[in-house]
Amino acid sequence: MATSCVKLSRRICVIGVPAGSRGFAAGGAKAKKGSKGAGDAPKASTISNEVKASTVVGANILKDGVDPKVMPDADYPDWLWRLLDKRPPLSELQRRKPETLSYNELQRLTKLDNRARIKENNAVRAKN
Repeated sequence: MATSCVKLSRRICVIGVPAGSRGFAAGGAKAKKGSKGAGDAPKASTISNEVKASTVVGANILKDGVDPKVMPDADYPDWLWRLLDKRPPLSELQRRKPETLSYNELQRLTKLDNRARIKENNAVRAKN
């Protein structure tokens, strides 16, 4: 299922409403007599553009809390900007020499190799 993504700041994405989903019109199924589609028009957002740019709308999880403010990029930790970076797959890590891999790449190689081995063993056991 595809989802729409709202860009908040630099590279932070928040998963939003599923793309292609359709909401229902407010009110009953029948329109009032005499109205010519005026009730069917979508209402404009009540949140101003200034508030949308300075706060993370909808991120509040507390009943009495407020939405958090967007801070400058320098106030966020460095690791946050690397979360969406592409990491090499198992096949690429296996092709490279272990001596040239960084510590994090060695950890990733071990984890992915173990996962592949477990899946292979489970597939063999399922056939028997």
